[in-house]
Amino acid sequence: MKDHLLESQTLDWLLDAAAEPIAILDGQGAILMANGALAALFGHARNALAGRPVDGLLAGFPTAAGVDGNRPSGLHELTGQRHDGSTFPAEVVVSPLTTPWGLPLTMATVRDITPRRQAEQALRDNEARLRAIVDTAVDGIITIDETGRIERINPAALRIFGYTEAETVGRNVGILMPDPDRSRHDGYLQDYLRTGERRIIGLGREVTGRRKDGSCFPMDLAVAEMQVGGRRMFTGMVRDITERKRAEAQYARLLQEVTSANEELTNFAYVVSHDLKAPLRGIGSLASWLSEDYGDKLDAEGQEHLRLLVSRVHRMGALIDGILEYSRIGRMQEARAPVDLDALVRETIDLLDPPAHIEVRIDDPLPRVLADRTRIQQVFQNLVSNAIKYMDKPRGLVRIGCEPAGERWRFSVSDNGPGIEARHHERIFQLFQTLAPRDRIESTGVGLALVKKILDMHGSGVSVQSTVGAGSTFIFTLPAAGMPHASQERTSP
Repeated sequence: MKDHLLESQTLDWLLDAAAEPIAILDGQGAILMANGALAALFGHARNALAGRPVDGLLAGFPTAAGVDGNRPSGLHELTGQRHDGSTFPAEVVVSPLTTPWGLPLTMATVRDITPRRQAEQALRDNEARLRAIVDTAVDGIITIDETGRIERINPAALRIFGYTEAETVGRNVGILMPDPDRSRHDGYLQDYLRTGERRIIGLGREVTGRRKDGSCFPMDLAVAEMQVGGRRMFTGMVRDITERKRAEAQYARLLQEVTSANEELTNFAYVVSHDLKAPLRGIGSLASWLSEDYGDKLDAEGQEHLRLLVSRVHRMGALIDGILEYSRIGRMQEARAPVDLDALVRETIDLLDPPAHIEVRIDDPLPRVLADRTRIQQVFQNLVSNAIKYMDKPRGLVRIGCEPAGERWRFSVSDNGPGIEARHHERIFQLFQTLAPRDRIESTGVGLALVKKILDMHGSGVSVQSTVGAGSTFIFTLPAAGMPHASQERTSP
C-alpha cells in the first residue's frame, strides 16, 4: 500500500513537470490523472477531470482493446472539445502502461494542432493561387530540375510549343530547342552548376524555340533559379515574339521607305528651287528691263499688264519658297531648346516693321518655351504679318497674350481686322487657300498651313475664333521650358 502511494505521488509529480498536456486513463477510458497543461488546453479545472470519460474531451478516442487483446496505441488525429463547446484539431499519442502490480493504464499525450492545420491550409491556398496564376499566365512557364527534366509546364507553354502535358513532363527540356542548342543544353546546365558562370539564368535574352511540328520561332527567355526541398530548380518564362519580330521588320521596311521618300523629296526640292526659280528670275529681269526701256512708250493698259507680270513673278517666287519651306518642316528639325519668347517675338515685330497706323502689343511678358526657335519664330511672324496684311481699319491693333495651361502655355494672337466667316475656319489652314483676291492682296496661301504644321510638330493644334467685322483670334499652346514665367522672374526679389 505504501509502495502504491509512493508510485502515485511520483507519477503525479512527473505529470506536473511535463509541458505537454497528458492524461492517465484506466482500462475503461476514464481519466485517473491529468496535468495542468491538459486542464488548461480543454478549459477545465484540474480537479474536475478525474473520473471523466476521455471521449468526452476527445471524440472517437480508441479505448477498447483489439481482437488480439492488445490495448490501443499509436498516433491519432482526433477532435478535441473545450469546456466552452469550441472544438479544435488534436494530435494524440496513445501509449499503454502497466503498473508494477499489474494494473493496465493508458497515457494520452494531446497536442493542439490548430496552428499546423492553419499553416497547411495557408500552404494549400498559396499553392492554389500560384497554380491559378501559372495556369492562366499569357507567357509560357516551364520548371525543370538540375538534370534538365521538365517537372511542370503551364497551358500557355503547351500552346506555344504545340505539345500536351503528357508529352513533355518528365522529358528533357531540350525537346523545345533546335540544334545545336538541343545537344548543348545539358552541357551548359552542368557547366553552370559546376562553375556558376551564367549564360541565360538571371539574365534573359532572345533565343530560338522549336515546336512539336519542327518549326522554329523567336522567343524571349528569362530563367530564374530556386531551391525547393534542398533541390535546385529552374523556372523559365518564354514568350513567342514572332509577331513582334514581324512588326519590327515591317517598321524597318517602312522606315527605309520613308528615308528614301525624304531623300527623293529633298532632291525634288532642290530641282524645284534651281530649275523653276532660275527661269522666274530671268522673267523678272526681262520685265524690269521692259519697264525701264519701254515704260514711257506703253499706254496705261500696257503698263498695268507689265505691273501685273512683275507682281505675279514675285508671287510665284514666294510660292515656291513657301512650298519648299513647307516640305522641309518635319524633315529638318532643330534641336528643341528653351526659347525666350519675349525677346523672340519683339525681334519678330521689329523685322515686320508694322505701318504707323497698326499697333502690335504684347499684353504680358512672354515665357520661355521648349521649341525649335526658327520654327516658332515663323509661327508668330506668319500670324502677325497676316493680321497686318489684312487689316481694314484706320487704327489697327494686334495683341499677343499668353496664360498657363498645365505643363504648357496657351498663346493668342488677335486683331481687330475684318474677321473670318465660320465656314472658312478649317479651310484657311489648308495649302494655297486665301480669302482675299490675290491681285488685291499678295498672298501665297502657304502661311497658315506652315503655322499648323509647325504647331502639330510641337504637340498643339491651332484654332481660330472670329467675328466678322470685329477681328480674329488664333489660339495654340507650346510646352513650358521648366522656367518661371518671365513676369515672375522680373518681380521676384
